[in-house]
Amino acid sequence: MAVLTAPDRTSPARTPAQGRRVRGPRRTPPLVLAFVLVPLLVEAVWVFWPAVQGFYLAFTRWDGVSPPQFIGLDNFREMAHDDVFRSATGHTVLWLVLFGGLSALLGLAAALLLQQERRGVGFYRAALFLPVVFSLVATALVWQAIYQPDGVLNQLLQSVGLGRLRHAWLADQDTALYAVIVPALWRQIGYVMVLYLAGLKGIDPALYEAAKVDGASAWQRLRHVTLPQLRSVNAVVLSVIVIDSLRSFDVVWSLTRGGPYHSSELLSTYMYSTAFQSLRLGYGSALAAVIFVLAFGVICSYLVRAFREAD
Repeated sequence: MAVLTAPDRTSPARTPAQGRRVRGPRRTPPLVLAFVLVPLLVEAVWVFWPAVQGFYLAFTRWDGVSPPQFIGLDNFREMAHDDVFRSATGHTVLWLVLFGGLSALLGLAAALLLQQERRGVGFYRAALFLPVVFSLVATALVWQAIYQPDGVLNQLLQSVGLGRLRHAWLADQDTALYAVIVPALWRQIGYVMVLYLAGLKGIDPALYEAAKVDGASAWQRLRHVTLPQLRSVNAVVLSVIVIDSLRSFDVVWSLTRGGPYHSSELLSTYMYSTAFQSLRLGYGSALAAVIFVLAFGVICSYLVRAFREAD
């Protein structure tokens, strides 16, 4: 009698990896490469290459017509004995502290006040952000009319009984720089507010609920929840403020042109007047190099400290 035996099923089973097709590295579509490489090429031609040339011209004497003459560090040695340069550097540092500090504090305060979705809050957000869309030249012209001896500011002081404070704000060496900071600050607050509003929207509401359960006050929630969560936004705000402070030119030039007697001179306005009015493009390029080093140093020092605190 024949014995039926089951077929042999001891052959090894197929693994999931054998059932999948092994694919090679994916190729980037040419259209994507074009969208990436073309902007990089344009940036290299119009930004990076002129910047490299600017650093080279900082070591030359050039009037914009004749060939540049290499003079080494003479331009930087001249800065050590340039009274206008020292004055402009001091004004730039003061501008960075006042303009940067006040725009960050007031922008954060505005964002905290306007972060809640309430009736009419959109109007106030738009009103604070509206100056950002105006050009700095147009802003300067408006504030120039305000600062005139018979302008709105002096008339307002007269009407409230403070006529003794009437002043030629832009013509006085003691007040010109501070008078110029105000319109620049008026324009910057709305921009910083939008940055902080975006950061506040990204904070998990559960953190505030947990803090309330633990009995934290509003100040404690701000200090221990809001501000630590805004650390990444602070890095962006600082970078924007430092760059905008060191390249501030339009509003200063439109209102005072660095005067009177260089009392509102910044490194940016001094660089422009030296390069394009005095036709000392080599010395102007050296001033531009100093501005770059200041901006790069401040931003990098903050980022290094922020990364160390994060670790």
